[in-house]
Amino acid sequence: MINLLNQPSDFRDPDISPDGPTTTSPLPHRVAQQNALLVDDWAAKLHNAPASEILQWANEYAPGPLVVTLSMENTVLAELAELHLPGADFLFLDTEYHFPETLEVADQVEARYPSHRLVRAKAQLTRAQQDETYGPNLYLRAPGACCRMRKVEPLAVHMSPYAGWITGLRRADGPTRADAPALSLDATGRLKISPLVTWSLEDTAAFERDNDLIIHPLTRQGYPSIGCATCTLPVAEGEDPRAGRWAFATKTECGLHE
Repeated sequence: MINLLNQPSDFRDPDISPDGPTTTSPLPHRVAQQNALLVDDWAAKLHNAPASEILQWANEYAPGPLVVTLSMENTVLAELAELHLPGADFLFLDTEYHFPETLEVADQVEARYPSHRLVRAKAQLTRAQQDETYGPNLYLRAPGACCRMRKVEPLAVHMSPYAGWITGLRRADGPTRADAPALSLDATGRLKISPLVTWSLEDTAAFERDNDLIIHPLTRQGYPSIGCATCTLPVAEGEDPRAGRWAFATKTECGLHE
């Protein structure tokens, strides 16, 4: 029997990314300076601010276009962007490992919010090409490398046109996110804006209900946190919402927010 958890010697080292772009273009110096000053002046003031106030601030002060990143686990950010960030692009990381339900939600978002272009960012390699290059089941053998190639690097490549990004981070999502700021700089100097940091799962559900939002069906089947189908399990009531993510590994984050 072949042990797929062992790295086959005739495949590429997963620490080595595919040939091609993997990083974000540097920001113009002026924009990077403005971003740094904005964070210095506003991070503390916005730390516990309402989502609407944070997004209104972003629309007024960001020194360039912003992109709204959507996991499609819920569509709250899409609705808030419709209200407060007119015309902002949406970005969805299509890892090719998603649940079919997640892809259906993405299609519904694209139809419901036509004034927002939905960018579907994909990895350089298809699933089949990744298996051929790095060996099968990379998500089991080297989950960090799989996330890097299918999430972190595609996000970086597609972030180049933007001065910042809007994320769905919530402090309630677990201990690794308990101190998440509403406003910060990412490693490239771009604004990282998280308007939902103070929201609970209950807040999210109430907003979905009150605004008749698109609902990911798996969130009603024990999946409070949804990533790739290969790496996401349902959790028991009362468990850490992210306990079902990479349950086969010690990994708790994909790398986008590290």
